[in-house]
Amino acid sequence: MPRALVTGGAGFLGSHLCRRLLAEGWDVVCMDNFITGRPNNVADLVGERFRLVSVNVTDFIHVPGPLDAVLHFASPASPIDYLKYPIQTLKVGALGTHHALGLAKEKQARFLLASTSEVYGDPQVHPQPETYWGHVNPIGPRGVYDEAKRFAEALAMAYHRSHGVQVRIVRIFNTFGPYMRLDDGRAFCTFAVQALRGEPLTVHGDGGQTRSLCYVDDLIEGIWRLLGSDLVGPVNLGNPEEVTILELARTVARAAGVEPRIELRPRPVDDPEVRRPDITRAVNELGWKPQVSLEEGVQRTLPWFRRALEADRA
Repeated sequence: MPRALVTGGAGFLGSHLCRRLLAEGWDVVCMDNFITGRPNNVADLVGERFRLVSVNVTDFIHVPGPLDAVLHFASPASPIDYLKYPIQTLKVGALGTHHALGLAKEKQARFLLASTSEVYGDPQVHPQPETYWGHVNPIGPRGVYDEAKRFAEALAMAYHRSHGVQVRIVRIFNTFGPYMRLDDGRAFCTFAVQALRGEPLTVHGDGGQTRSLCYVDDLIEGIWRLLGSDLVGPVNLGNPEEVTILELARTVARAAGVEPRIELRPRPVDDPEVRRPDITRAVNELGWKPQVSLEEGVQRTLPWFRRALEADRA
């Protein structure tokens, strides 16, 4: 039976990935230090085939026994988190990636790096193909995440070229779905919580900036296909359906059955103006493209947010 290590496995994406691996017949070791991940996200999985380990991957990591894959998803990923934990974000992108790659080399395991669309920064090319090198402010507040992921990609490719590690790099665009934190701080979470509480929806700037949101099941399918492929990457995974932040707020409000009351707030520093993936490589090489529309994804996700809000009030 194949066996995988998922770092950051108790986070939003990591927990969905653990579930998919288990469903595909893998044994899973999940590592997390729970800075942004939540043990409850995977508590129901713990058993003979799933092991949850509390560890900081910026420290030395070791897994007894064989591993077939190391999937490195450990990192704060929302602006509210990496602005709160800038040093930890840089360390997990550098030291954490180094340790995870070293483990993959030791075990002769395939290594999949969860990179991000943030490597493109505030892009001057639209949509963003994998060949675009980006437009990043390395000393701005968001640079701690952007540059950590850019370094992680460079380190992964160095291990691939120098040590023959089987590397796979996925650049993840905005994703949403169940198991996101209520206080995640990203636009979808903020709008969902505010709409369900009957509060005004806070939009930064004039709301004209765009994002492309992918439902989590689609994203995990793409990651699964990349893991099993011969494609090193990087590979963009995301939904090319682009919407403005204002349109997103109104879509969430409609799905929640409330009138969208919008409050405008100042834009954060270095907030990207546009974000849309060119997924040509994923379509051609992996036969992958999103199947779930934004509206359907919102309808699937809001019931989970309702339950989470009720549990939070209890």
